[in-house]
Amino acid sequence: MPLRLPDRLPAIKLLEDENIFVIDETRGHTQDIRPLKVVVLNLMPIKITTETDLIRLLSNTPLQIDVTFMKLKTHTSKNTPVEHMQQFYIPFDELREKKFDGMIITGAPVENMAFEEVDYWPEVSEIFDWARTHVTSTLYICWAAQAALYHFHNIPKYGLPKKMFGVFPQTINERFANDPLFRGFDEVFQMPHSRHTEVKREDILMNKDLSLVVNSKESGVGIVTARGGREIFITGHMEYNPDTLDGEYMRDLGKRNDVELPKHYYKDNDHRKGPIVTWRAHANLFYHNWINYYIYQRTPYNIDEIC
Repeated sequence: MPLRLPDRLPAIKLLEDENIFVIDETRGHTQDIRPLKVVVLNLMPIKITTETDLIRLLSNTPLQIDVTFMKLKTHTSKNTPVEHMQQFYIPFDELREKKFDGMIITGAPVENMAFEEVDYWPEVSEIFDWARTHVTSTLYICWAAQAALYHFHNIPKYGLPKKMFGVFPQTINERFANDPLFRGFDEVFQMPHSRHTEVKREDILMNKDLSLVVNSKESGVGIVTARGGREIFITGHMEYNPDTLDGEYMRDLGKRNDVELPKHYYKDNDHRKGPIVTWRAHANLFYHNWINYYIYQRTPYNIDEIC
C-alpha cells in the first residue's frame, strides 16, 4: 500500500521519480481502508527536504499511511516558502483534539541553546505532553530526542568538544537483540550523526524508566526507548539522504574554523570521490519495523481509543 499525502505536495513528484509509490488525498479517499495516521512536527529549517527524507522511509511498508504535517504557532520558518507552510502544514491548535497512530518530531538547529531559551519551548513542551495521550508511538529525532529526554526525565545535554559529524557504527545492546524494532538487523549497523551536543550513557542507565537499546563507542548513545516503545529517542539521523552530510560539510567549509570531514562517509576519506552510503537498508528496516510492530500491531482500530 502507498503513502497518502496532501495533494500537490512537492515530495510526491520527487519520490515518484524514484519509483516510490505514493498517492494524493483525492485518490486515497477512494480506497476503503482505515489508513494509519502519522503526524510529523517538522522543526528543520529546510522543510521540503526533511519531508521528502521522512516520506521516503515511511513508504517502505505495505500499509496505507495518512501523513499530516504540524507546525508551531510560536515560530515562523524563515527557510521555507510561506505558501508551502500555509498549504501543507496545520497548526498544533487545530490538531490538539485529534489522535494519531504515530508521530515523528524532527531535530532543530537550536541545540547550542538551553532548552528554556528556545522561543518555542513552551509550545513544544505542550506537544510532548499531548503526544503521550494522543499518539500510540512517537519518534523523537536528534534535538527533539534530547529535548524530550530532558522534558520527561530531566536528562541533561552536554556540549561536545567538536561536532559529532559523520556515519558511525551502532551496536544493539544484547538484551534488546530480539526487540521487534530491530527485527532483521545485523549486530552492527550505521547511522549518520550531525550534532554539537550529547546525552550521556550513565544518565540514561541511572533512570529506571529508560532503556538504552543502541550505543556506539564513537558516537555514544544511539537509541533510547521508554513506555514500552511508545516513545523512541534517536540521537542521529537515519532519515538522511546520501548527500545530506556532504551538503552540510560544503555549506560550512570556509565559514567556520572547526569544520572537519564527516567521518566514515566519503570514499577514501576524500570528499571529491563522494559518499559511501552504508545506512539506508537499516534505516528502511527500522521505519518498517516501527510502523508494523509499534504502531499497526498496537494501535486500536478506533483511533479515538488511543490514550
